[in-house]
Amino acid sequence: MRTLKQRLNAGETAMICGVGRVWHHNLVHIIGLSGGFHGLWFDFEHTGLTINDLEIATAVARGHGLDTFCRVAPTDYAIVTRCFEAGSSGVMAAQIFTAKQAEEFVKWSKFAPRGCRGLNTGGWDAKFTMVPAAEFARRANEDSLVLIQIETLQSVEECEAIAAIDGVDALFVGPADLSQSLGVTGQFFDEKCLAAIDRVAAACRNTGKTWAAVAFNPQHAEMLVSKGCRMVSPANDTRLVVAGVAAIKKDFASVFGAQG
Repeated sequence: MRTLKQRLNAGETAMICGVGRVWHHNLVHIIGLSGGFHGLWFDFEHTGLTINDLEIATAVARGHGLDTFCRVAPTDYAIVTRCFEAGSSGVMAAQIFTAKQAEEFVKWSKFAPRGCRGLNTGGWDAKFTMVPAAEFARRANEDSLVLIQIETLQSVEECEAIAAIDGVDALFVGPADLSQSLGVTGQFFDEKCLAAIDRVAAACRNTGKTWAAVAFNPQHAEMLVSKGCRMVSPANDTRLVVAGVAAIKKDFASVFGAQG
């Protein structure tokens, strides 16, 4: 399996899908069998996924060649390492405000000497003790994917410093919260939003990093890619379900219209 980090390092554009509120292992199978996506991100910020859920989800995803990372609030050191040990290749910090906060998150994600992650070889990432500790720590520091969300005013102001942090692989624009922070909620093409995206793109370009974002429609996705976005999330599980219901109602409009 080619990881998302490998794809980003190769300059490719990766397509990803969010999973959380409508989580089920069969949904992961459906996404994998449908093709087109390179990875999934699991949302621990807004939904109540468990570590057992994640262990199942990552195993199913790997079976389809899909890499994964997890979005977590930057408030709990332990959840970061649990995500890795459960089988996810990366973590993403939501609601980051400062470079200092982002640096702390990186340290949670990396073993010494870069960070302070607790060394435990009993999880999937160390093949349940089958990988020697020193080798495991080295590989994990090299291979783990760390993303920082840019969705607050202060994080935009500090995006250059955040992008420059050793161990931050990519910035991830959260358009919804970003638009809210800028006072133009839901207006994703507002000049304030576009200016913030341009600043993030420049910060990544100047530091040799990449950036990712959620896309709300095809035009929004095209705009993001035109500005250098190399990891696009055009859907999540709830959007897939809603779009599926809408498509069925459209395809069977004559039957739905015949209802009394």
